[in-house]
Amino acid sequence: MQARTLYDKLVDAHTVRRLDDAEGPGASVLLYIDRTVLNEYTSPQAFSGLRAAGRRVWRPEAALAVVDHVNPTAAERVAAMPDPGGARQVAYFDANCRDFGIELLDVLHPLQGIEHVVAPEQGFVLPGMIVAAGDSHTTTYGALGALGFGIGTSDIEHYLATQTLVYRRMKTLRVTVSGLLSPGVTAKDVVMALIRRIGADGATGYAVEFAGPAVAAMSVEGRMTICNMAVECGARGVVMAPDRTVLDYLADKPRAPKGELWAAACAHWATLHSDDGAVFDREVTLDATAIEPMVTWGTSPDQAGPVGGRVPDPAAEPDPARRRDMVRALAYMDLAPGTSLAAIPIQRAFIGSCTNARLSDLREAAALVRGRRVAPGVQAMVVPGSSSVRRAAEAEGLDRVFRDAGFEWRQSGCSMCLAMNDDVLAPGERCASSTNRNFEGRQGAGGRTHLMSPAMVAAAAIAGHLTDSRRFAQEDRFPPET
Repeated sequence: MQARTLYDKLVDAHTVRRLDDAEGPGASVLLYIDRTVLNEYTSPQAFSGLRAAGRRVWRPEAALAVVDHVNPTAAERVAAMPDPGGARQVAYFDANCRDFGIELLDVLHPLQGIEHVVAPEQGFVLPGMIVAAGDSHTTTYGALGALGFGIGTSDIEHYLATQTLVYRRMKTLRVTVSGLLSPGVTAKDVVMALIRRIGADGATGYAVEFAGPAVAAMSVEGRMTICNMAVECGARGVVMAPDRTVLDYLADKPRAPKGELWAAACAHWATLHSDDGAVFDREVTLDATAIEPMVTWGTSPDQAGPVGGRVPDPAAEPDPARRRDMVRALAYMDLAPGTSLAAIPIQRAFIGSCTNARLSDLREAAALVRGRRVAPGVQAMVVPGSSSVRRAAEAEGLDRVFRDAGFEWRQSGCSMCLAMNDDVLAPGERCASSTNRNFEGRQGAGGRTHLMSPAMVAAAAIAGHLTDSRRFAQEDRFPPET
């Protein structure tokens, strides 16, 4: 039998029928989709289509619904949405879930949170599954050995009615991260380094598999960060082979198999890897030992560099299109070529989002801010990725660490990742952010976003400007003599 990639194994196992005579990349198939996660923002038109056609949801139990995009994250949680549009979205979402028999984790539910945080922590997504949802960061689930990808509204309707999608097979790209990361360098830095290297469109048309010693050494939460943000270089799906780390992560999850079913599942999951000799359409290798803490300087995730570097000069860019993009980005960001990245001041600091708001992210940031204070003139906030993460962090006292340092400690939700709720930047405000996108206006009209890891956000909040988080770890190990 021909050696196959993990991506091909998953697609083959879920193909209901071929829709054309083509084979390999570009071939169309009818694909069975195991599960979806719905939110109040991307689902309304799909449900309206079902209602208009008089159709039911084929497998309601295969969908999980959460309110996460439009809800406020103020310290005291209430059901009311202050924005009338958001209130209508949430009310219609509640009615749709009730009428179609879909489980809803509404804003007051104890398990509420960002969909890509809630689904893994509940064991709703398991190795070998294919998950399609109306959010591009559905790629997050690749960290569990599942294939996840975002779909549009019409596809959501088709999925809900049939449990299938018309799907075009992707080419395959393997990214091997060799070596091990240096202390203070994170999964966020790995994926940002990749996006910088291959560009925001570098993986367009590909399903990406991440492999290598650095990935194997990461926690599942770190792997989720990489899979989540891989869509920012154009990946249409992301996978990682499930290993013992994944099984240990899933073992105690509420919706994971138990007893004999667990043993049988683990035996099957052990087969979910690319075969020796499997051929990928493209290969990229990153040297983990060469990666440093990263920050963005522009308005695209690939416009980034090591925090010890400088803002690049567009005049040195040979590609005319990229040069124009750089000029526009620097004008929007109000930055001059040659500026030290570590000298850029900030007014806001945000730790949150489906990329970096899990418990390990909060622990990492809290370790850095413990015993320190947010710089004057900086408004800093922490928004846990789910209510479960929030409770776990409070049980460890992390909320007190952040509050003592001058951070706001808030309820869970997408929050300032995108300007779709009341957590927004004012025009001209500059924010150190642990989110996944730094587009113009992403966090508020005229707002300026610098992407980085949670530890780097914490460091910037303390310093009042972008800075290398490793300097604080150095201070902790070797405090100045008094």
